[in-house]
Amino acid sequence: MPEAIKDLPKHERMKLPRQPMPTQEAKARARNFDEVALGYPQETALMEAMRCLQCKRPKCVEGCPVGVNIPEFIQHLKEGDMPAAVRSLKGDNNLPAICGRVCPQETQCEALCVVGKKGQPVAIGRLERYVADWDLAHASPPPEVPAPTGKKVAVIGCGPAGLTCAGDLARYGHKVTIFESLHAPGGVLIYGIPEFRLPKGTVHAEVDYVRSLGVEVRLDTVIGKTYTLDELLNEQGYDVVFLGTGAGLPMFMHIPGENYNGVYSANEFLTRVNLMKAYLFPEWDTPVKVGTKVAVVGAGNVAMDASRCALRLGAERVHIVYRRSREEVPARAEEVHHAEEEGIRFDFLTNPVEIYGDEKGWVRGMRCIRMKLGEPDASGRRRPLPIEGSEFDMDVDMVVMALGTRPNPMVFTEAGGLERTKWGTVVADAETGKTTKDRVWAGGDIVTGAATVISAMGAGKNAAADIDRFLRGEAVAAVEDRAAAAAG
Repeated sequence: MPEAIKDLPKHERMKLPRQPMPTQEAKARARNFDEVALGYPQETALMEAMRCLQCKRPKCVEGCPVGVNIPEFIQHLKEGDMPAAVRSLKGDNNLPAICGRVCPQETQCEALCVVGKKGQPVAIGRLERYVADWDLAHASPPPEVPAPTGKKVAVIGCGPAGLTCAGDLARYGHKVTIFESLHAPGGVLIYGIPEFRLPKGTVHAEVDYVRSLGVEVRLDTVIGKTYTLDELLNEQGYDVVFLGTGAGLPMFMHIPGENYNGVYSANEFLTRVNLMKAYLFPEWDTPVKVGTKVAVVGAGNVAMDASRCALRLGAERVHIVYRRSREEVPARAEEVHHAEEEGIRFDFLTNPVEIYGDEKGWVRGMRCIRMKLGEPDASGRRRPLPIEGSEFDMDVDMVVMALGTRPNPMVFTEAGGLERTKWGTVVADAETGKTTKDRVWAGGDIVTGAATVISAMGAGKNAAADIDRFLRGEAVAAVEDRAAAAAG
């Protein structure tokens, strides 16, 4: 970076443009599973770091669910002290290389960036990825952990909530074991998010970092079958349990024809592609049958992932079918942009009403109806209403339902005292994660329903802090303090 840039006064630095992220060319990447976003080179990262104004009261930190000291790690980066940047970043975030890739910074930390008031905000997520990737390349030693407290914690689920909770609890000095039902760690990071958006090697490296803190990971262990929650607490000697099993139970529309061959839930499709390595067939022996004309119903990040996977696996035409308008699309703007660049077609204000099948039971078409937007519903978005007489047929031979998910009920087997909502999610304190069952905390999608990786991590972090207080006998006092503060 030129010395003249380093010496620019603050008002001049605010005029520096946001540095673009290099990406694979759209036509090439649409047929491969290599990472789309290529990361900042060093000079670009330093240039972007110069845009940070080092605010005395950084609003960006308030927008981060795990409380990363954003100005501090950026300042270390700007000064060229990468080990210090890593220590600062990982002091608050156990999974920074993951967050730098999939966290929706544009609606969180970057949305509160002062620079963004008059221009584009500092690219905090891209700088986070740069620092985290430098760390992975240089193998920084793990932080020292305190002397063991003698307390044992069982963390159920090795996804973002579980990994974050486990890592923080290990740093507090507790003995932590993660129980994971699948044969690979990472949860949704492994089975749900494709290689081109989050490389599996990055996930494995971040899991290894959590292990380096002293966390044990037990795979192929289904809580509700191998052990129940009560068995963990009363027979296996665990002092507390944290539930972070996510929301892996798919939802469907319950329309005629939904059981035809060629209709997938996004969960099944992405699990086959990612966890079971269909994207590497024939090197891996789990193929997935993909149609030539694919419809993906829904418009969240999962729908974007499913549609872009189908394209890469050979589909000639892929449609996103969404019952609301472009303005209501819940997926990240960057993911929508990348999908459009790759040739994914968007059918807005469109809703399926029936799926047709052939004589062999395979999908051959889909009946849809046009929609219009009415008054806002409970989500705050305008309610989609069907337009009478607007039905039409769509020529497709594969349909993926990406309509959201609910928690898998398996973990609740013989879990007396654990209250759940009508949607199957766990009732837990929004601030601490404490559930209605004694010595059980929960966080992430099992509480909120399908949400973001970083929100799950924030819940895991908050729960770890409260669990630590409980294990040290401080939890009751903390609750009383909050009550007194609220009263006075």
